[in-house]
Amino acid sequence: MNTHAPLADGGLYAITGGPHAGLLDAVAQALAGGARMLQYLDEDADQTRRYAEATAILRLCRSHGVPLIIHEDLALAQAIGADGVHLAHSVERILAARARLGATAIVGVACRDSLENARAAARAGANYVSFGAMFPSPTRPLAAIAPIGLLRQSAAFGVARVAIGGITPDNASPLIEAGADYVASISSLFEAPDVRHAAQRFAQLFVQASP
Repeated sequence: MNTHAPLADGGLYAITGGPHAGLLDAVAQALAGGARMLQYLDEDADQTRRYAEATAILRLCRSHGVPLIIHEDLALAQAIGADGVHLAHSVERILAARARLGATAIVGVACRDSLENARAAARAGANYVSFGAMFPSPTRPLAAIAPIGLLRQSAAFGVARVAIGGITPDNASPLIEAGADYVASISSLFEAPDVRHAAQRFAQLFVQASP
């Protein structure tokens, strides 16, 4: 049985966002800057490259004690021994992921702007639910904007809450104040001139929010 890295208390959730020149170095910088969870998102058809890249990223994550989550691809997550998966909302897929990856795997579910989907995901065994886009997103420009109140309203579900979509170090604080355990970033992190510094700015927001 795989030993999965546990879900951290919260912080920056770094998401890779597809084929990226210099990705491994960028991931290393994000981790060094304080990312607390990392998602490998790459929907390209080149499975050989994706397997090699995800395996290398898993080693980096292990060296920092940070969970590696695979976007949607259960087979890849299982093949490399990743710490979990991130899925579009589907109770059936949540149950399938849990059965396939084991009781200690992290199963995250994208709930967009639906409180009911978040409630159903939590009941089905998800470890975290994500809401978004919280702001207009360069990665998903057509995504509906999710009300910030969803972060408060979902507090009783007993799972971690992730805010995603258009989030930068300059606009993330209200999301953390509203109850986001994690703020997720793709472009404002991995397209930053200095990835490590951008990660540090996100991480500092959580330090400032601590009681």
